[in-house]
Amino acid sequence: MILFPNAKINIGLNILAKRADGFHDISSIFYPLENCCDVLEITEQQYFSFVKSGIDIPDGKNLCELAYYLIKKEFNVPNVAIHLHKQIPIGSGLGGGSADGAFTLLGLNKLFDLGITNKQLKKYALQLGADCPFFIDNQPILTEGIGDILRPINLDLNNYRIKIINPGIHISTIETYKKILPKKRNKSLMKLVKLPIEKWKQKIKNDFENIIFKKYPELRKLKESLYNNGAIYASMTGSGSTIFGIFKK
Repeated sequence: MILFPNAKINIGLNILAKRADGFHDISSIFYPLENCCDVLEITEQQYFSFVKSGIDIPDGKNLCELAYYLIKKEFNVPNVAIHLHKQIPIGSGLGGGSADGAFTLLGLNKLFDLGITNKQLKKYALQLGADCPFFIDNQPILTEGIGDILRPINLDLNNYRIKIINPGIHISTIETYKKILPKKRNKSLMKLVKLPIEKWKQKIKNDFENIIFKKYPELRKLKESLYNNGAIYASMTGSGSTIFGIFKK
């Protein structure tokens, strides 16, 4: 079985509060990018194996492996060989690792006909990471809480062109969250995203930009270059370092 875990972009990312458990309450629009993806192959084998190729990823337990062991614990599925060909840059804010884990859950469910509902798959996905549940339905959503509250939204950007620029800078999400100052908002992203896209520039912000752009001013210049070349909206996605622009076709 071959799957294509895709990237996502954040349209707005607001850090609203720090919780007693150390996590943060956020609000963000997740939008899938089908033309930016990894390649994931899962086949039943006598022994378990995980092989990686493409972009180099750190050693240690990969989310694909963790997803497999999570399902094996619950359903005692056979051993599999997993081959992940990495094309989505890591530490880029595009959610590639989260997508890989979620698609492994989806693939195992289909390969072994486990009959797990998407609702239950999202619960498993949340055990892998806060962004993982989004990739189960893989549709535009407003995510709230720590990423565990998902609200579908009607957002179609098919009539626009989305350009992404990854400068190859790896940014630690954990370290960035340590520096962020949470702030409540008067208007919800759900309302703001319904405005004409031309108004997003003034209304929809990524809270991480102020911190990241101070450390990496070249990222601010990339964002400005997208606007200078005709983007109607541009932003950093996630905690960086990828910058994207939305253009009219």
